[in-house]
This record gives sequence, structure tokens and C-alpha cells, in this order.
Amino acid sequence: MELTGAQILVECLKEQGVDTVFGYPGGAILNVYDELYKHSDEIRHILTSHEQGASHAADGYARATGKVGVCLATSGPGATNLVTGIATAYMDSVPMVAITCNVGKGLLGRDSFQEVDISGITMPITKHNFIIKDAEALAPALRKAFDIARSGRPGPVLVDITKNATADKTDYEYKKPEESKRVTDTIKDEDIEKALEMIREAERPFIFVGGGSVISGASEMVNIFAHKVNAPVCDSLMGKGAFNGTDPLYTGMLGMHGTKASNFGVAHCDLLITLGARFSDRVTGDTSRFAKKAKILQIDIDPAEINKNVLVSGSVIGDVKSVLEILNAKLPDMKHDAWVEEVEALKNQYPLKFDDDRLTGPYVVEELYRVTKGDAIITTEVGQNQMWAAQYYKYKGPRTFLTSGGLGTMGYGLGAGIGAKIGCPEKTVVNVAGDGCFRMNMNEIATAARYQVPIIELVLNNHVLGMVRQWQTLYYGQRYSATVLNDQVDFVKLAEAMGAVGMRVTKKEEVAPALEKAIAMGRPVVLECVIDSDDKVFPMMSPGAPLEDTFDADDLNQK
Repeated sequence: MELTGAQILVECLKEQGVDTVFGYPGGAILNVYDELYKHSDEIRHILTSHEQGASHAADGYARATGKVGVCLATSGPGATNLVTGIATAYMDSVPMVAITCNVGKGLLGRDSFQEVDISGITMPITKHNFIIKDAEALAPALRKAFDIARSGRPGPVLVDITKNATADKTDYEYKKPEESKRVTDTIKDEDIEKALEMIREAERPFIFVGGGSVISGASEMVNIFAHKVNAPVCDSLMGKGAFNGTDPLYTGMLGMHGTKASNFGVAHCDLLITLGARFSDRVTGDTSRFAKKAKILQIDIDPAEINKNVLVSGSVIGDVKSVLEILNAKLPDMKHDAWVEEVEALKNQYPLKFDDDRLTGPYVVEELYRVTKGDAIITTEVGQNQMWAAQYYKYKGPRTFLTSGGLGTMGYGLGAGIGAKIGCPEKTVVNVAGDGCFRMNMNEIATAARYQVPIIELVLNNHVLGMVRQWQTLYYGQRYSATVLNDQVDFVKLAEAMGAVGMRVTKKEEVAPALEKAIAMGRPVVLECVIDSDDKVFPMMSPGAPLEDTFDADDLNQK
């Protein structure tokens, strides 16, 4: 049958099982929005307050559900406003399709009104992108875009469509999408045998779980593997929830704000088994001194990650879940009781701790965990709020901790929380934010209120840019340049002005009742928790330092 390009776009979205899109209209994309209007009973469109909010919402939807997230924007500034969200998704391997519309084909390259080369701009931050100038090319490109976004190592794909291509007619025929196959053809028998040999020979193995374990749906296999090998388990920021944070083998996060148990344990292990992690600088510190006593076995879907940041002794390239299925079938139950007890002693010797005499970020997160019983989806912003949420909330399963790990995007969490709640309406969704991050994209509270998306925006308000201030305290002689936010902004009134509920707590005993009330309301709530400006995230490893140099407040006080 003959359809317009806009009609074909909507039909292709339906082919792919898309039920929700996030976006913001404009002149170049009007044909698409006109068609979406006619299909509003099949595809829900969420109008965000800003295109960046749309991209973060699509990202959060994708992370929480495992489906491809979709965002829409018009040409020029509409398209460029998506860039930060696309880059965020790219750095964290999130499947997303960003659809933009451009000026008509005849106006390209003429500096036309709201014309921009969005394909060129996003080339370094997408898996692939398309420029569609004719309606005939639209359906094949969209189908390919979704396939690329979710296959292999996932990531964002941009499809830029000229306005004429949305108006012109061409033949369309329904095509059922092919199921994405797991990457198994790269799994070599010799690599598996080498991995098995390394595991069997190890006396002090440590397992490091990254985001690839979440993406591949490997949680069950990771659990079986950890208990078969009988090894302690740490994770990266992106790997949270892939291994149950309440399991006795779990030691906490690895790296700059990792636990001493994880950092010291990895520094003294003889084998580090890495499951879908890319050895970022925030994990390794000084790469020349990272896990120097250990052989490193890296399992990853992306061959580009092998020996990129850290040299490894063995590797298996392929889908993490598929690799672990093979290893689990071949491995006997192993015993490393003495080593597990040694690491357990580190956990007991160096627990996470904070000042319990007053209201602090860690206390709020611990109360959040207790009130939600660890069953919420937690999104975060970036900085101290992010680290406290990672440290003090125990993530029992995957896709429950959504955060900008690679790009470190302030303003990510609120949009992501909206997307997560829409994708998983049965879950309690809480965005843990700092006051600086909240200011970045607070306008999305109006989006949550417009659609009555009952998310909780939990603002840890210390009236400063907390993590930057922490670095200024430790490394810049307490010169607090441009980090003090002690102004007259009233977050409670602001929330109410945008149609949400505003609440403020200043004392420990107020936190739990406020959280319980916020959850029970079934409305968007901004809960401001006022904390001290000089609270810090500990433990900490200085940039470029080795894991063994991790320190906390007690260590600083002893100097």
C-alpha cells in the first residue's frame, strides 16, 4: 500500500513494538506529529519540557525495560538539544533510536532556518546514523536503526529525515522484525579452555561485574558462577544489581569511591575475573599498578575493550550470559574458603560508615532502602548523590540502578526516572539528586506533573556543588570557586508551582515518614533533604592513585 513517509515512520514504530516515544515538536517534524496524533491509542507520546529531557527519558525507559528507547526532535536546536542524551546513552551502551527531522532536501546545505548537520554532529556518539532524503529509504533505514541499536553491544542510533521525505508517498509493506541474536560466534573453544585453566589454578580469585552483565541479562548466570568459583564479588557503577547486593559474597563497588574491602581485595587477588566491564579510569586508578598481583581474565562482547585500558592474561569475546553458561557447565564447585574469609574480614574491618548524629546523604539513602525494602528503581544524577546511592542502597536485581556512568551527565536522573516509571509503572521510582543537578533539568517536574507520573525527586540539598567542593577541599586548598549555591531558590515552592507536591525535611526522624507519605501519594513529589555543605563521599581513591591508597575520613584525621 502507498503511504506518506510520516505514516511509514509510525508503522515502522508499531512494527518494532514501540508503545511510548518521548519528544518535542517543531516545524520540520510536524508531519510526523500529525500522524502520531492519529495513532495516539497505539503509541503514547510524552511531551517533555526540553529535548534533553526526552533523550534522558528514552534512555531511562530503555535501561529499565531492556527495550529500545525512542526520542523525537525537530531540526536545528531541537536536534542539538538531544546531543547530551545521545552521548550519555553511547557511553553506557543503551539501545536508543533518536529520530530527528530536517529541512527539505532542496534546502540542505543552504544555511536554511533551523538547519543543522545533526548526522555529522552525532557521528562520534552513535553506533550509526542515517540521513534519509527520500521516502523510499525510510522503512529500511528505520528497521536497520532498531536492529543496530539493540544488537551486539547496544547503543544509540540517529535517523535524520528531511521534511519532504515525511510528506512524499511510497509503497509500504509490513515486515516482522527479526529477533536479535546473542553474539556467540566469537566464543572460541581455546579461549574457553584458557579461561577454565586460569580459574582452576587461582587460589585468590575475585569477580568484577560490569554493565555488560546487566545488558546481557546474565544475573542468574553470574550468581551461579560466583558460587561455583566461591569467590568474592565487586561491581562497577554500571554493574550494580547484576549480582545481588545482599549476597554474603558481595563486597561493594570497586574504584574511586569503592569499598576498602573491594579495593584492597582486588589489589591482593591472584585472578580478577571481569564480566562485561571496560576498566574505566574511575575503576582502575593508576593502570600500571592496577591488580598487579593478579592475572586478569576479561569476558566482554566488544573486542575493542580487550587490552584497551588494562593488559589481560586471557579473554573470551562474546555475550556475557552465553559465555557464563558455557563456563558454568564445565566448572566444578570450587573451594576458596580461606580467601573468602580473608575478604570477609576486610568487610568487617572497613565497613561503610558516616556521622549518625545528624541528617546526611548516606542516612537518607539507607532510609530509602529500608522504606522501599530494596525493591525500587533508583535513578541518580551525578556527584555525591550518585555515589551515596551506589554505596548505601543494596541492589538485589538488574535494571534497578540507572545512572550516567560514562559521561557523568548532571540532569540525567529526572528524565530517566520519568522514562523508567512509564516503562515499569508497577515499580516505585526515586531519583536521588543533588541541588546542583536538580537545577539542570528541574523543568521536567512539570512533565511528571502534566502526565501525573508518580516519581519521587529526592533532592539532597547541601547548597553547594558537593563533589566539586569535596575536591576543592582535598586538592585545592579550600578555594571554593563557583561551587556555592546558597541563594533564595525554594524547591518546595518550585515543585508546587509546577504542579507537584513539595516537601522538606531537616531532621533524621522526619525522613522515613516523609518517604512513606511521598510513596503513598501516587503523585510526583519533590522531597528536599537539607544536609551539611561539607559532607563527603568516603572511601575515596585520589585520581591516578593505586587501589591500595584508598582512604576515608579516619585516615585523614590520623594525618
